[in-house]
Amino acid sequence: MNVAFRLLVAAALVVDAVVHVHLAANYQLAAPGGIGAGNIFRIQAAIAVLAAIYVLARGSRRAFIVAGLVTVSAFAAVMVYRYIDIPAIGPIPAMYEPIWFAEKTLSAVAEAAGTVLAGLAVVTATRPRRPARPTTVELSPSEADASTLKDEPPAVDSRVGFAHWAN
Repeated sequence: MNVAFRLLVAAALVVDAVVHVHLAANYQLAAPGGIGAGNIFRIQAAIAVLAAIYVLARGSRRAFIVAGLVTVSAFAAVMVYRYIDIPAIGPIPAMYEPIWFAEKTLSAVAEAAGTVLAGLAVVTATRPRRPARPTTVELSPSEADASTLKDEPPAVDSRVGFAHWAN
């Protein structure tokens, strides 16, 4: 199951990256000398590719959490900039675009699927088990006094590896 999650999450991230790289050049025309949406798309694509490689290479809970954060942030951005007209904030350009088109829809679907799949992978992944800690045996005051009064030595405590002889 982990292999299927790895492949599906990585595929969603790669689709997202390819779409963003393909759209970047046209979006950069609005701010050719600045940060621009095109450069933000390129940065997002690079992060998506790195997350896909991390998921494929490790397949750990941490890798799926990283992938989920990448996909959910990209999905949130496309939804916010689709429905809310946010003005430019410092160097981040205004990217309001109140329409859907094929590549934008494909990217949003891949991001949503990647988010759900990464979340499922995190939830269903088994955590590595730690060895149980040895418990200490505590004697009540009466048991402690009784063991020191016996003429015979107490039993060897195998956890410690030695016997304590009472004199």
